[in-house]
Amino acid sequence: MQKGNIRVSTENIFPIIKKFLYSEHDIFIRELVSNAVDATQKIKTLSSIGEAKGDLGELRIDVSIDADKKTITIADKGVGMTAEEIDKYLNQVAFSGAEEFLEKYKGKNEANIIGHFGLGFYSSFMVSDKVEVFSKSYKDEPAVRWECDGSPQFTLEEADKAERGTSIVLHLNEESREFLEPARISTVLEKFCKFLPVPIFFEDKQVNNTLPAWVKKPSELTDEDYQNFYRELYPFGETPLFWIHLNVDYPFNLTGILYFPKIKQSYEIQKDKIQLYSNQVFVTDEVKDIVPEFLMLLQGVIDSPDIP
Repeated sequence: MQKGNIRVSTENIFPIIKKFLYSEHDIFIRELVSNAVDATQKIKTLSSIGEAKGDLGELRIDVSIDADKKTITIADKGVGMTAEEIDKYLNQVAFSGAEEFLEKYKGKNEANIIGHFGLGFYSSFMVSDKVEVFSKSYKDEPAVRWECDGSPQFTLEEADKAERGTSIVLHLNEESREFLEPARISTVLEKFCKFLPVPIFFEDKQVNNTLPAWVKKPSELTDEDYQNFYRELYPFGETPLFWIHLNVDYPFNLTGILYFPKIKQSYEIQKDKIQLYSNQVFVTDEVKDIVPEFLMLLQGVIDSPDIP
């Protein structure tokens, strides 16, 4: 067993995370599921180039709650991590310049602060008294268990885990017990993870569409496909007048579908109907600082991996 201190350049990262992300505690699910997606995509890549051997099995992400133990678990079958990798990625946290950054972004959408530092995993401490990580790498090395209670101290030891992948277990704090309600988790998964590219299951039911219309080629889609996708985005909306399928690669990468809705009365005009994604992860629907004013009456999806 190894014990030690998480190496950060500020005395304690966790109060900063809790303070500046207080308004949107539910983003921890977005961050942890996104990490699980990344791990799954990596094992696919390693398998395709012959670096990961053997059958990959069913590649999926499972989100589960245990009301008795007061835990949420996010489990993937991705690349997994060795003890050395956990020490590198979880214990050596770069947080230089954090105070200046937070001062600069104060008053803006604080849910995105974590992403700027690659600290998505640490958002779990917004809702947890303790976090456990169980991981088994695709490499032929022992499984490991990492534990931290939100202080800079951690524990790292060998674990009894046979299957490749990572399970993150959050022991929820008193203020965050709302996330033990299945309806609450379903709402958050619907908001942030609806179109992620790896199957996500909650209560044995897949909750996402891994191939939304905007990632397909226009030549593969019929008018009916576009209309069905519109209804997926806006279940109560009327059939749109027409739509534009975006695919831009210069000066930045951008894909998406924008719909021109039917508007019968002037009071029906609603702004903030465009949803912004980054690699199929929902970011925001407040796009007034991103999308030109004359496009604000449109509806639909814009996806860009180049979002800062």
